[in-house]
Amino acid sequence: MITTKEVLRLKQTRGAGIGFAKQIGVKNGLKTLAKTLYLNKVKGVNAGQAFFSSYWEVLGDREAVVFEGKSISFKTFRDRALRLANGITSLGVPTNTRVAELLPNCAEWFEVNLATAMSGRSMPMLNWHLKPHEIVACVNKAEALTLITDGSFLDAIDAVKDQFDTVKHIIVVGDNVPEGYISYEELIAKSEATIPVGEFGMSASFYSGGTTGTPKFMNSDEMASVVADPSDERRRGATQDEIRALTLMQAGAFHWYEIGKCRDSVSKNIRSLIPGPLYHAGVQIGVLPFFLGGTVVPMQRFSAEGFLKLIQDQRINWTFVAPTMLERVLALPDEILAKYDLSTMNSIVCAAAPCPPDVKRNINALFRRQGNKKDVFMEYYGASETGLVSVLVPVDYQQDENRYNSVGKTRAAQCQIYDTDKGTWAETGQEGKVLIRSPMALGLQYKGDKEKTQEAFMKVDGVTWYDDGLIGYLDKDDFLYLTSRAKEMIICGGVNLYPNEIETVLKRHPQIFDVAVIRAPDNDLGEIPAAIIQLNKGEHMDSESVIQFCKDEGLYGFKLPKIIEFKEELPRQLSGKLIKRELEEKYWEGVETHG
Repeated sequence: MITTKEVLRLKQTRGAGIGFAKQIGVKNGLKTLAKTLYLNKVKGVNAGQAFFSSYWEVLGDREAVVFEGKSISFKTFRDRALRLANGITSLGVPTNTRVAELLPNCAEWFEVNLATAMSGRSMPMLNWHLKPHEIVACVNKAEALTLITDGSFLDAIDAVKDQFDTVKHIIVVGDNVPEGYISYEELIAKSEATIPVGEFGMSASFYSGGTTGTPKFMNSDEMASVVADPSDERRRGATQDEIRALTLMQAGAFHWYEIGKCRDSVSKNIRSLIPGPLYHAGVQIGVLPFFLGGTVVPMQRFSAEGFLKLIQDQRINWTFVAPTMLERVLALPDEILAKYDLSTMNSIVCAAAPCPPDVKRNINALFRRQGNKKDVFMEYYGASETGLVSVLVPVDYQQDENRYNSVGKTRAAQCQIYDTDKGTWAETGQEGKVLIRSPMALGLQYKGDKEKTQEAFMKVDGVTWYDDGLIGYLDKDDFLYLTSRAKEMIICGGVNLYPNEIETVLKRHPQIFDVAVIRAPDNDLGEIPAAIIQLNKGEHMDSESVIQFCKDEGLYGFKLPKIIEFKEELPRQLSGKLIKRELEEKYWEGVETHG
């Protein structure tokens, strides 16, 4: 059991604290502190509300959000966020309730996030790729009293709004607001820019999954309250001190991403580019700088060249990406790649799906070629349920190139590998279940899904661990190597095959843009690997050349794909996750053995 005292001694804990303080700055920090103490001690305002209201006021004309060429200052942002919070209150919506949002990447997303945070409400974040009936299921799971959406989604909402169990108000962003809905801008205009009733709390609430069915809603209110609970039962046996220690480990991980070194030469702050969908949990790594006075630049839609152009034009030094985005950048013609100055970038944080080692190397090479003086690729493994677990940074793979194959060292949570066959912890280098203890995981509650919540955990030697369904191993230095998802593992003639291993090999082929290795049924072997391949535009391949390439790269026997299919595009979420169930369905239709 790790203790707070032990974590406080770690270099990363001190480093992260210094990094956060550097972003706030001494001058701004002192001004903010004075204003915060006055509001909190003299006026009785909640400390969190007092701090952010004061900090935004101090930052004044500094850019808060840059979107589609329009810049919003912190002064303007403060005014609009406070007005929105009070506007929601004026509708009769109590604090400690949920305001769901269905918004594309836009400046208003940040206003809703902080308006709910400043008024003690939580904000379930809906995936705007969901079908209307799935939106209903997600909103009802969250028991949201209010829904804030964009006018472009009104057709879908209008078709199902009568199916919402708890929603009393639907607020619409945009100019054309039909009768029966509430105008976002009008609500802001008629409300006061004063600190709202309630207490500050981080409001973003996540849904997990969605590639295999309707997303599960994680009860963030329940998860956040476990620390204060005097009993250990709701924390699954973890003590309050252990939760505090694990929370410090999460925060300390940002030391490795050099958060204190990301300083723009002009504005002197961190500037974060957000190319992924804001509803995704991993993308919140890109949002984090905003809470430190950073400027955020969300992209309405990701494009590979647009990504590079914004890095240059907006002097970006921090971003969160999915591997697919980096692959699309590297697929650009050389004459496009050579156009942009990428010297300002400090930290490209990558996650959400396995990133091929060659992509990691090639991104570093591209940024160095385009004016950067350092390696910029960083990575983590984590989940919505766990937060960060492992962290990979340049010093790791500079010391040992094999670590490009890992997802980093277990620096942000406790992680061990369990041998299910022997019923014991696995030896160093031995594959097994990846088990985790983190503050989020130990407080996890899927609202309305007690059975799924219980299934996510297992006990080893009387201690409860979260099981993310992954297979992997740890080396002697505690670097984590992920080999497969347990549910995706292919059992071919009794041999365990890991799709990720085959996919990594195939992605090395210069003609292949994307690939998914899935399981298909076989009367003799039970399951066999099928490779579904997306080629680069204008390229042509046949199955024989794919197999020969696999052999040349060291795959053999059962690991060679038995089925090869070419598709124009693979089904991926914007987070980078492959929706493999869509690809497997046609192979397993009517086959009862599909587990």
